[in-house]
Amino acid sequence: MPNMFDGWRAGDLPILAALPALRAALDASPCAVLEAPPGAGKTTVVPLALLDAPWLAGRRILLLEPRRLAARAAAARMAALLGERVGDTVGYAIRLERRVAAATRIVVVTEGILTRMLQRDPALEEAGCVIFDEFHERSLHADLGLALVRESQLVVRDDLRLLVMSATLEGDRVAALLGGAPVVRSDGRLHPVHTTYVPARDDRPVEGRVAAAVRAALAEHREGDVLAFLPGAGEIRRAAELLGDLPAAVMVHQLYGDLPPDAQDAALAPAPAGRRKVVLATSIAETSLTIEGVRLVVDGGLARVPRFDPRSGMARLETVRVSRAAADQRRGRAGRLGPGHCYRCWAEGEQGQLLAHAVPEILEADLAPLALELAVAGTHDATSLAWLDPPPAGALAQARALLHALGALDAAGRVTPHGRAMADLGMHPRLAHMALRARDMGLGAVAAAVATVLEERDLLLATGGPHVRAPVDVRLRVDLVLGRGGLPAGVVARDGALRRARDQLRAWRDRLGVRERDGDVDRCGALLALAYPDRLGRARAGGRLGRFLLRGGLGAAVDPADPLAGEEWLACADLDGRRPESRVFLAAPVTRAEVDELFGADVARAEEVSWDAEARAVTARRVERLGAIVLREVPIAEPDADAVAHALVEAIRREGLAVLPWSDGATRLRERLAFLHRLDGGWPDVSDAALLDTLDDWLAPRLRGVRRLEGVGGVDLHAALLDRLEWAQRSALDRLAPTHCVVPTGSRLPIDYGDPAQPALDVRIQELFGLATTPSVGDGKVPLLLRLLSPAHRPVQATRDLAGFWRTSYFDVRKDLRGRYPKHPWPDDPMSAEPTRRAKPRPS
Repeated sequence: MPNMFDGWRAGDLPILAALPALRAALDASPCAVLEAPPGAGKTTVVPLALLDAPWLAGRRILLLEPRRLAARAAAARMAALLGERVGDTVGYAIRLERRVAAATRIVVVTEGILTRMLQRDPALEEAGCVIFDEFHERSLHADLGLALVRESQLVVRDDLRLLVMSATLEGDRVAALLGGAPVVRSDGRLHPVHTTYVPARDDRPVEGRVAAAVRAALAEHREGDVLAFLPGAGEIRRAAELLGDLPAAVMVHQLYGDLPPDAQDAALAPAPAGRRKVVLATSIAETSLTIEGVRLVVDGGLARVPRFDPRSGMARLETVRVSRAAADQRRGRAGRLGPGHCYRCWAEGEQGQLLAHAVPEILEADLAPLALELAVAGTHDATSLAWLDPPPAGALAQARALLHALGALDAAGRVTPHGRAMADLGMHPRLAHMALRARDMGLGAVAAAVATVLEERDLLLATGGPHVRAPVDVRLRVDLVLGRGGLPAGVVARDGALRRARDQLRAWRDRLGVRERDGDVDRCGALLALAYPDRLGRARAGGRLGRFLLRGGLGAAVDPADPLAGEEWLACADLDGRRPESRVFLAAPVTRAEVDELFGADVARAEEVSWDAEARAVTARRVERLGAIVLREVPIAEPDADAVAHALVEAIRREGLAVLPWSDGATRLRERLAFLHRLDGGWPDVSDAALLDTLDDWLAPRLRGVRRLEGVGGVDLHAALLDRLEWAQRSALDRLAPTHCVVPTGSRLPIDYGDPAQPALDVRIQELFGLATTPSVGDGKVPLLLRLLSPAHRPVQATRDLAGFWRTSYFDVRKDLRGRYPKHPWPDDPMSAEPTRRAKPRPS
């Protein structure tokens, strides 16, 4: 162990007691897992403790941190422990900033930087050990980095050491992923933390509840600084305003990713003697960082996380409840320097309802960057790598489809030269494609500015309240980054974000090799369309102002008061992804000429014949489409007859068979066929479902020349149904299912097949005198249901057994009806009586 630890007591930092076991584990195994609670000191102590390990052989240790602020702070702390400057033994490499020398032995990097390093050197020859810190956060880059480093270790670098560290990790699961790696645990927190639950008693927003809890913490505890967690920068600013009247001895600091480094450093530094501080932070302060002086934590219980919707292809930030693991991490902040107190802004009974762990980003993120990295690494089968949670197959396939559309992958899924150039830029694949294409178009400077604007959080802030938003026009932001143009009233620039954006702009220009410092900002819309071709939108005809149809088929809405609401074409960069209509946050106008220039090869031209439900007619037109957007259409006077018939059939299928002109004859034929199909399945099925399924076969040939639903009235459905029968069936139809039955009087009465299970015959009782057997159909297999009528044609009785009726029920019926119909015969022996249609003749 380095001499710097010799004077430390094991009680100073809990991690010191675990170092011998950790060093032994890495001496014997290429992988190890370290579980240590918040505040144990693992982030800064472990890399230093491994510097003299023999297996390191003078190579570097790469320490991965999930956030830039944590990376800078960890490097600064380790350098201070060594009594050196950052950039000597310990350095860092983060986005836009690098402090690393040739002699630097420990390099703290963010996870995206590791991905770039793996692209340049998959074997990581300069590194002897890679440490994944705070792995429980399960960022997409961390999962990808671990999978690629493990693959490199197994294939080409068996001397490379891999260490995964976390405070709330399922260590055994990670150890199994790493081939049964040893697990080293450091037990115990530094100091006890008491917890108070402060449930919401009103409907105040989270910033109001947190501000009230901060005041309570300051009043109840006379010592110690306060660290308060809120979901985002907006809530932090509003909470700071609510705490603006605190005594002068209490300083309020804000801490989130968009702040400039000096403001972040001020939040981390100890408060001056005699003063206390309140740090309002996002989840950026959950892990890795030790904020000097903090003994009190206020947890708002919320976090803002990215969510990707594969259906819309859009990602958006959502405010969610924290997990129990994250809540424990936050609580642990209060016990790093001494006994502490945590105020949780929810009821104690709600604690058990929190998810145990946050959902890993790989299961919910946009996988386009991951898919490109895998392609560059030559990994065609993602399942061949070591994942704690493999990327969802559907989302990965969608990401690869996008990369193919951008020209990054060929038809076989292999990376193209354009794809490699995209990966080298280090932008999101959409922006990288845009930047490379724009450079070829002479618009590299504008593309660098557009990429800068889109990779940062919004540079503009509306000052009219939480429900007022800045204009969506990207050109305002690009002009701002380029240092020209003014801002509309009620809108200000976020200073920290603007400074960082201008630094990033210089980096993108250098990486693109762009020398010009200016460009045609009016081409911003065309550049956005290159990056987001599926989000190109055209104003809906006749709709409300600000409503657009996107090329991908979704709707998009711009506030009617926004200056871009009246544009004909928009390229949208940022939407909330809601269906069926997304709200637009960032966009720029596009001209029709630019649409033709960029996407002319994608325009599909076709003759479309379709049903117009409003006109209740078939329309035919020649159409030019760009995805879901109709660019041009011309009516066709004489469309293809078969296509018209098909469109009409589809309309009938949607509206149902009731729209067809069912004559009495056609209806009765259908009922007879239904009876025969039930009797023998060889006869055609004429149920609603069967007829609708086969409309193209039996109805479409008779619709030629018909374009309106009303015109279907001339179709002979009786003949159409008969045409479905084979010759033998047509010959047997009248024999098996006759339309009429001749009764003893000679009357020819219609048979009712309305119930295919039981055909029926309505007949007066007197017309059946002398008949002993029940009439039947289906070659005598199915007796008719005789619905017996009175002389006045009123229902009297129903039977399938006429002989039985004559012997029994007839006499009850006779008794009841003889008095009402005395002029009609009611013989004592109906089976031997003469049938009649008439009453008894009058006496002479």
